[in-house]
Amino acid sequence: MKDYIIKISLCASFLFLITNCAVKKNNAVTDSKKDIPLKDTIVYKEDKSEKKTFFKDSDKETAWVDSIYSKMPLREKVGQLFMVSAYSNKDSVHVNQVSKLIEEYKVGSVIFFQGGPVRQAKLTNLYQSKAKVPLFVGIDAEWGLAMRLDSTYRYPWNMTLGAIQDLKLIEKVGRNMANENKRIGVHFNFAPVLDINTNPKNPIIGNRSFGEDKVNVSEKAIALMNGIQGNGVFCTGKHFPGHGDTATDSHHALPTVNFSKERLDLVELYPYKRMFDEGLVSVMVAHLNIPSLEPIPNLPSSASYNVVTNLLQKELGFDGLIFTDGLAMKGAANFKGPGDLEIAVLLAGNDILLCPENVPVAVQKLEEAYNNNIITEERLAHSVKKILHYKYKAGLNHYKPIDMANIYNDLNPPQNDALHYQLYENAVTVLKNEKEILPIKELDQKIAYIKLGDDTNSTFISTLKKYTEITEVKDTNLDSLNKELKKFDKVIISFHKVNKPWEKQEFTLTEMLWLKEIAKHNKVILDVFAKPYSLLSITDFDDIEGLVVSYQNSDISQVVSAELLFGAIDAKGKLPVSINNSFKVNDGLTTEKLNRLAFTAPENVNMNPAILSKIDAVAQKAIDGKMAPGMQVLVARKGNVIFQKSYGSQTYDNGRKVTNTDLYDVASISKMISTLPNVMQLYDKNKVTLDTKLKDMVPFFAKTNKENIIFKDLLNHYAGLQAWIPFYKATLDSNTNPSEKYYRKTAENGFTTKAADNLYIRNDYHDTIMKIIADSPVSPKIEYKYSDFTFIILKEYLERKTHKKLEDLSKENFYSTLGMNYTLYNPLDKFEKNSIAPTEIDNYFRHQTIQGYVHDMAAAMEGGVAGHAGIFSNAMDVAKMMQLFLQKGNYGGIQYFSPQTFDAFNTCYYKDKGVLRGLGFDKRIGKDGPTCGCVSESSFGHTGFTGNMAWVDPETEIVYVFLSNRTYPEVVNDENKLAKGKIREEIQKIIQEAIIK
Repeated sequence: MKDYIIKISLCASFLFLITNCAVKKNNAVTDSKKDIPLKDTIVYKEDKSEKKTFFKDSDKETAWVDSIYSKMPLREKVGQLFMVSAYSNKDSVHVNQVSKLIEEYKVGSVIFFQGGPVRQAKLTNLYQSKAKVPLFVGIDAEWGLAMRLDSTYRYPWNMTLGAIQDLKLIEKVGRNMANENKRIGVHFNFAPVLDINTNPKNPIIGNRSFGEDKVNVSEKAIALMNGIQGNGVFCTGKHFPGHGDTATDSHHALPTVNFSKERLDLVELYPYKRMFDEGLVSVMVAHLNIPSLEPIPNLPSSASYNVVTNLLQKELGFDGLIFTDGLAMKGAANFKGPGDLEIAVLLAGNDILLCPENVPVAVQKLEEAYNNNIITEERLAHSVKKILHYKYKAGLNHYKPIDMANIYNDLNPPQNDALHYQLYENAVTVLKNEKEILPIKELDQKIAYIKLGDDTNSTFISTLKKYTEITEVKDTNLDSLNKELKKFDKVIISFHKVNKPWEKQEFTLTEMLWLKEIAKHNKVILDVFAKPYSLLSITDFDDIEGLVVSYQNSDISQVVSAELLFGAIDAKGKLPVSINNSFKVNDGLTTEKLNRLAFTAPENVNMNPAILSKIDAVAQKAIDGKMAPGMQVLVARKGNVIFQKSYGSQTYDNGRKVTNTDLYDVASISKMISTLPNVMQLYDKNKVTLDTKLKDMVPFFAKTNKENIIFKDLLNHYAGLQAWIPFYKATLDSNTNPSEKYYRKTAENGFTTKAADNLYIRNDYHDTIMKIIADSPVSPKIEYKYSDFTFIILKEYLERKTHKKLEDLSKENFYSTLGMNYTLYNPLDKFEKNSIAPTEIDNYFRHQTIQGYVHDMAAAMEGGVAGHAGIFSNAMDVAKMMQLFLQKGNYGGIQYFSPQTFDAFNTCYYKDKGVLRGLGFDKRIGKDGPTCGCVSESSFGHTGFTGNMAWVDPETEIVYVFLSNRTYPEVVNDENKLAKGKIREEIQKIIQEAIIK
């Protein structure tokens, strides 16, 4: 070994002399800072046997390597040293050029750049078929294959991962990357980046680094490596000995690093020493000018024997594969021309020569150097045999072509999103939280939103609006904008820049001015969807109450960040870099987690997305079968919405497509999400008991046949009341048109209660309805009979007891603080008609299309507000109330009623009588009930005549909401195709089947 090292030293010296130190004196750019005094407390493993090994050596491996090497002519040996560039998005000329390099020049490896996964896999099979010894295939996939390939999954940048404290998540990223690499025949992922990005202006590293703290960089890199190499793919740590504190891109020039060897050893080399102990397979050497390591001026580190052999191999004890960085990069190419450069870097101690500029010339000159004993057989064998050893470890001794079937789906499994959610849930970082402005607790305040930056924000704003009412404010004049903002309690400002690692992500001067002035006059939460360095231009954060760094501008980061603002998740991330003197590395505040609905991928709550996807076909079957023109379906589990889709159109003429924010008439679900929770609050305050009599609740019923009905029986539909009465029929004339005795076409004195467009009923007709109910017969046989009268009566009780209207009670007590801003009676007072699904073309009462007015005739006669019907909502809002029930009266940190009250209402009091209902809740799960029969006995919910269902199963923690307008265009003898087709039940069954046991 000693002789080998002496020979290498002599060859390196000889090469330097014969080339007259051929360097270009003026092409280096100095990138340096003052030395930072640091202490290294880590204990490294000097004994090789103590170091971790992912890929064990074996006698069979050695025998295979010796067998292959012994049969290789010089051309094949030299060819093994090269890894050449390949693209899957170029034409046949390029393909032929690469094929020629493999066939004629025997190159041993390819590195793929831009293209697509299927095209790359095809080319890999082609190139492998032309190679005598199977090829190594490498790729830069620092944040997944998407760094180079279209149609593949993009993981967060290293800078984002650097904010995460849970290393197991980083390891999962590595595992996924390895599986994706293996699927398309890749053996080397040129990751992780080990550069410590202590220079914020670094033009080429930046977001590719895990941050500026050496320990954090090391821990994250080790975790990523464990995931990648633990699953059979080789990692390459880069860019040795450290490219993080440079301000020059080595693709264009040779950066100079003017740090002392002590500083380099304590900072830049720290991750490498840690990684070597943990089993890193390979290293990529950068093109850097480092005077403290290499005395020859402007000699690139990749061509420095002092760096590659003395430091990397001898001093640090690294014996894995050593790659050069790309040899066509100007940091190296400006040093020597093709051939001479390859000789220099090989003699420096590198094994694989990456992306050479001219392979034929390089091969020729290497062969000449070998024949002239400049490159000895021992030196050549050292690298070639090392390469062959790793080819054996990669399984290339038994090479198999890539299976071309199903590549796209294999590379893009739905569980990738599940991990992506977890990553951002752990990365998003809160840097300021003055007066606990985060999370936003009070949802009944006025909140404005302003967008900065030039990239998309649609997912962020739509998610914000799922929590509460958000007003987007825009103006081209700053003064006018600030004047408008005076109307609001808080202002959310988000900054969005394109999700590309090398793009500038800075605030413009105008944006900085606006931010400063808006923050000066308002309570501001700033959320940055860009690299943390974008904050460097802000010199004063005093007027910004809340500051959040979300790192990247992706759909999932926008969802997660919105969740954090409203407390659906808590903040866990830590800043991986410093921001001037304002924020230090590892700064990051925790925030309170409120039990509001969050959003995630199904796998994160043990649900199978492939099974849930079957809901699509069932929904389409309903539409095709004319069971409903459109619908909304939502599924939540364990407090997370995991499925929310809209299907079809509002009508069968394929007009406006249903969206998630469209409103539906929820019919009898109104009972459960409006009247019932208000009654539960009064019960919770002991204003009513299970045995309170109706005459005491509503004195109007004293001295009637209903006066002694008790509260419990009323809500159990066990009081002998009639199912319903068609009150409207008594108000029609002989032609079944609204009678002038009871209606007017325009509002006038005594006729201001609106039943539909151009239709106003007598204001006193409510008294008539109540008298008809009071006078109606009671069944002599007490048995279960569902009746709308129960909730019509309860509305009367609530309004008399509280002296407030039901619509005001529901809004004040629940909707405003739950963020149910799409839930209301008489939606046309707030929303455009085209955002509301029509329920019927009425030809028997109101004689018009019913859109934005309640479908139920009795509720319409009450001006759209009734205890049994009248609420319009969407699936998201209904889910909030159902989640409140699931959480036994608590939502968003507010206790609306006690758990004991909920339990009292979710009890079957007459189960022995065959009555499977709670107090206001349907609990029928058998063949006569509305469910699939596959939910638990503790489950509860309600259905609605217009084609709706909302159901909760406490045992599985699942909330299921289905909304439709199945009554459109008309109700024909109540031919309920939706019910007969058991669409809602079939979807519920799919949801249950999707549970991963």
